[in-house]
Amino acid sequence: MDYKDLANLIFPDVKDISYYEEKYARRNLEEGAIVTRYAPSPTGFMHIGGLYQAAISKKIANQTKGIFFLRIEDTDQKREIENGVIEIIESLKEFNVEADEGMIDEENYVGNYGPYKQSLRKEIYHAYAKHLIEKGLAYPCFCKSEDLEEMRAKQEAAKLRTGYYGVWSKCRHIPVNEAIERINNKEEYILRLKSIGNPEKKIKHKDVIKGNVDFPENDQDIVIIKSDGLPTYHFAHAVDDHLMGTNMVIRGDEWLSSVPLHLQLFQMLEFKAPKYAHIAPIMKEEDGGKRKLSKRKDPEAAVSYYKEVGIPSEAVTEYLLNIANSNFEQWRKQNPDASIEEFDFQINKMSVSGALFDMVKLLDISKRVISKYSAEKVYNEALNWAKEYDNELKDMLANNKEYSLKVLGIERGNIKPRRDIASWSDVKENIYYMYEEKYNNQQSNYEFQNINNKEEIKDIVTTYINNYFNIDDDKETWFNKMKDLAEAFGYAREVKEYKQEPEKYKGHVGDISTLIRICLTKRTNTPDMYEIMNVLGKENVIKRLNNAIQNM
Repeated sequence: MDYKDLANLIFPDVKDISYYEEKYARRNLEEGAIVTRYAPSPTGFMHIGGLYQAAISKKIANQTKGIFFLRIEDTDQKREIENGVIEIIESLKEFNVEADEGMIDEENYVGNYGPYKQSLRKEIYHAYAKHLIEKGLAYPCFCKSEDLEEMRAKQEAAKLRTGYYGVWSKCRHIPVNEAIERINNKEEYILRLKSIGNPEKKIKHKDVIKGNVDFPENDQDIVIIKSDGLPTYHFAHAVDDHLMGTNMVIRGDEWLSSVPLHLQLFQMLEFKAPKYAHIAPIMKEEDGGKRKLSKRKDPEAAVSYYKEVGIPSEAVTEYLLNIANSNFEQWRKQNPDASIEEFDFQINKMSVSGALFDMVKLLDISKRVISKYSAEKVYNEALNWAKEYDNELKDMLANNKEYSLKVLGIERGNIKPRRDIASWSDVKENIYYMYEEKYNNQQSNYEFQNINNKEEIKDIVTTYINNYFNIDDDKETWFNKMKDLAEAFGYAREVKEYKQEPEKYKGHVGDISTLIRICLTKRTNTPDMYEIMNVLGKENVIKRLNNAIQNM
């Protein structure tokens, strides 16, 4: 009996690998096109680091006219969570990182290289495992878990490398006849790779991000098919990336140490290996040092966090590109209105040590992104968010659509649009005072600034109502009247006049406009007051100003 007899006993009904090589033909793409993938396991919530990898993979594929696909690696089914696949698919969709090919739900997919879910590809892995057995490059291992634990304990006691290699690979040299007999006797077994590596030798590898890296060759006889018939990640990814035409694997640098094994798998399977790009983790500052963004410690590690607080997905993906390439920020300044699709992303310019997560920067980007939205878009996005997270805001917007559009349209569409909203959870606080019922329910707590004499305040406001306020004024006329009011009460018409001769004036026109603003909104900072007055209307402006001087 020989290796083919052993292979036929273990896999009697699988197709020859030539079937799959023909079925999954090489992709017909332009020269230089990069095929990337995002290949998560559905074993927990979607991490921002995963979205980071996916966004970069999609960007690289798109700008080279390649393909980005989603493959679900669910071979560790004991750790799989309920709806884990759906959460991955929905998260990518939410952040506009949808794949060109891949799973679209638990069972269905789009693309010619599927299934794109490893548990649905068992017979494919069996075909290639059988091929390795036939070549004498894989073998059944009958070691029980107790045997492996005992072996590890001995290795640790002797301060040796742990693992199944060399003299420790006790099933490696079992004769074929004995292996066949033990299988026929129903002994449980797994399949291991018969490594061809020598740890005394080095391999030289050029990582797309890390550059040149040297490793000892792999000599571990790793498991390739488990007792449940499913492959291990290592074996499955090599078969899949070959058949699916992946030519660049972009993944976290925790996989860097697996490169010798993975290159060896490609060699033994006679596949052309893809390029590897290992991304450093997203870091966070803490106590003067840096650490990885943690699922346990940091709410922002979960992509669901950004939906919950209402940061637009567009802002999140732009921020990720910002921290991925240091030249992105300068490009954005030069191209403020361009789509991020126009940015020429350079993966070899990514940080080797890891990007630093900065929530302040993310919120600043989000403010800029939202500032470019139309009032209609802000209304729709905020309302959709509020339906799930804030009933009060939902009612404010849904019950007053036309008015809400006017409120949200204040200082929108200008050369320098308002930048006071960083997330949909900010909206209510920023527009609350524009709704009469909400405004009236606020405490009548007017925190006046430089002008705080009650009699002077009453006199200024009354004079403004009676002599200067006209809802039909254009903006220039309105502001000139504010200057006239300032001058009438001994305040400089211009701030620069006051700064030049402060002893000559009580203050300046800014103090007067701030006073009117506080009476009108109970706030010191708001968007353009002229626009606010026009949205509130004549009757409400006068009523609010009168109430302010009556309730001081």
